[in-house]
Amino acid sequence: MTADVLGGRVTRNKYKEIGWHPVTLTGEAKQSSVFSSLPDRFIVFQWHGDTFSIPPGATKIAESEGCPNQAFQCGRTVGLQFHIEYSEDSINNMFRNCGDDIVDGKYIQKPEEIISRYGNAAGTQRILNLLLDNMEREFGAV
Repeated sequence: MTADVLGGRVTRNKYKEIGWHPVTLTGEAKQSSVFSSLPDRFIVFQWHGDTFSIPPGATKIAESEGCPNQAFQCGRTVGLQFHIEYSEDSINNMFRNCGDDIVDGKYIQKPEEIISRYGNAAGTQRILNLLLDNMEREFGAV
């Protein structure tokens, strides 16, 4: 939605990504005070079938094997494709409300595999906290 508002295009991605998948920061991410302190590669939760083009004037920040545009920054605006805010409870809600999205696919994990990796949620929480701290330091409290 953020990409669309800023002039990017939202389209169907070649692959659905559902489950725990790594994202990799681009070289440009290391030039951003918001993203430079994040690890070069980290595991995040994904549940999407769409993607976006990088909006005009924005910088591509992260990518994954299954989805080339995972994050961007445009001034004070940050757009993320992946979920670093998800918890076990929110993933369980996704199973209940969107479980029919889980079909055979290259980047779609089975529920048992997703559940077995719930420990990744603590790592994504650390990434979320670091990102929010960096944004507050760079842009101030909102």
